[in-house]
Amino acid sequence: MHPMLNTAIKAARRAGSIINRASLDIERLQVARKGPRDYVTEVDRAAEEAIIDVLGNAYPDHAFLCEESGLREAAEGGSQVDNQWVIDPLDGTTNFIHGLPTYAVSIALLTRGQVTQAVIYDPARNEMFTASRGSGAFLNDRRVRVSGRIRFHDALLAARWPGPSGPDHNIFPRFADMADACAGVRRTGSSVLDLAYVACGRFDAFCGQGLKPWDMAAASLLVLEAGGLIGDFAGEQTWFDSGSVLAASPKIFTQILGYLQPAA
Repeated sequence: MHPMLNTAIKAARRAGSIINRASLDIERLQVARKGPRDYVTEVDRAAEEAIIDVLGNAYPDHAFLCEESGLREAAEGGSQVDNQWVIDPLDGTTNFIHGLPTYAVSIALLTRGQVTQAVIYDPARNEMFTASRGSGAFLNDRRVRVSGRIRFHDALLAARWPGPSGPDHNIFPRFADMADACAGVRRTGSSVLDLAYVACGRFDAFCGQGLKPWDMAAASLLVLEAGGLIGDFAGEQTWFDSGSVLAASPKIFTQILGYLQPAA
């Protein structure tokens, strides 16, 4: 195992311990609202600081991009262009504060803009998803692959998309057609776990809008190393900047693109 991946696993487990302890008494959580349907608790912040502490002590010349604290420069003379950790300390905070055990810690290392290490940890189920570029994707040390399903109407999708009154309302009818044509659509409330589940074959695809780099960085490497494809709604590689992302097994990916493209 790559030493940087091993350190990221240690950081994820430390954050997971904080989350698990807090989950035993969620009624005492201090919850603040960052925006519509966007919450943060002291657990998010404590988990993030724990991750930064582990990684920063091991790699003081690395920078950080974090959901709660934003961009942090390296403590010792590094460049965020060279090595930057992208961290979501608790993806699925709304689930967490309602006692729904569907949330995850996400940690990715970008080396000169390319994701090279990835960890997604589900502390409620003790499931650790990991990937190093070129070395495959794993769930609790067992190698995983995307599903082998080949027909879209048999596919189970995960989704994060707005309703018909959202900012991208023009695409909503295409989402509706796609949902009607497949076996089912699930909205779990954790895009990080949705994408990890694509990597291990639990979902055949994920289609989402409005995602942030910390939602996608680690999960994108997992999907790719598990044999899947990832792109924007045109199949291009703008997803990391646009936040519109499609991830799927190769056969299903191509079929979904047909639904997402506007009629000629």
